[in-house]
Amino acid sequence: MEALFAISLGVLAATGTYLLLRGRVFPVVLGLTLLSYAVNLFLFAMGRLVSGGVVILGQADKALADPVPQALVLTAIVIGFAMTAFVVVLALRGLAELKTDHVDGEEPKA
Repeated sequence: MEALFAISLGVLAATGTYLLLRGRVFPVVLGLTLLSYAVNLFLFAMGRLVSGGVVILGQADKALADPVPQALVLTAIVIGFAMTAFVVVLALRGLAELKTDHVDGEEPKA
């Protein structure tokens, strides 16, 4: 299970970084979103991955699930959604003003 999380985290981070370095606006927004998913997965994995863990204290013989990383991930999902919505609106405004979807605002010279 930990190997699957580590591989998924690496793929999300690498793909997000690659897309952030693109010249158009939409891949940059998508890369930012993928990087936020990678951070969410990392925060979730910090809480010791326990399958079938109980949340209620009092059962000392079973492994306990840590609620703090779960709360952090839930908060990060909400913040990531708001950030993505803001960046999409900002990109649409830039497209309307500049008439191009390049990040620097200029068409590449061929």
